[in-house]
Amino acid sequence: MICVRCGQNEAGLERAPLRNELGERARTEICPECWAEWLRYQTALINHYGLDPREKKNRDFLQENMESFLFRGGDDAEEIDTSKQGSIEW
Repeated sequence: MICVRCGQNEAGLERAPLRNELGERARTEICPECWAEWLRYQTALINHYGLDPREKKNRDFLQENMESFLFRGGDDAEEIDTSKQGSIEW
């Protein structure tokens, strides 16, 4: 499989990381190394903004950033802005 993020010919993910269309897309189009990069970035977003993944708005925020980070080259992924620490209010 050619990873859509890095362009390398790598094995795909063993299973979908989410139980939705985006998770299935990640399984078939993203290599394990790029997925690991996303997990590190997701952790940084959660910690920086103090996100509670149980809240729908926070899950939506993370999924939007995951899609951007993995499939759109990260051009519109959230920048970690230290002036907004503890809040994702736009």
